[in-house]
Amino acid sequence: LDQRKVNKRRNYEIMYILKADLDEAAREAEMGNIQKLLEKNGAKVLDTDIKMGLRELAYEIKDQTKGFYVLLKVEADETALYQFNRKVKINPAVLRHLVTVEQK
Repeated sequence: LDQRKVNKRRNYEIMYILKADLDEAAREAEMGNIQKLLEKNGAKVLDTDIKMGLRELAYEIKDQTKGFYVLLKVEADETALYQFNRKVKINPAVLRHLVTVEQK
């Protein structure tokens, strides 16, 4: 692997959906844990947007019909994103997640 490519920092948007049945304290804790996970691996969270909030899902995901949407703007390298993806996939509170390169 080319080290310059692996360690290149870019701006990303990360959207994830938390289970709707989490109470506010549990939801805040999960959001904090996800932010700490990113920061522990060298990412910098630039913005957190929860305006979308609780919404109906287009289809059931893991027996859930609603989800709480969170959008993060992050500056990160591939290592941080790899660790994020790995941990979020096994987190039962997260229904879905998507990482995209931020379009300016």
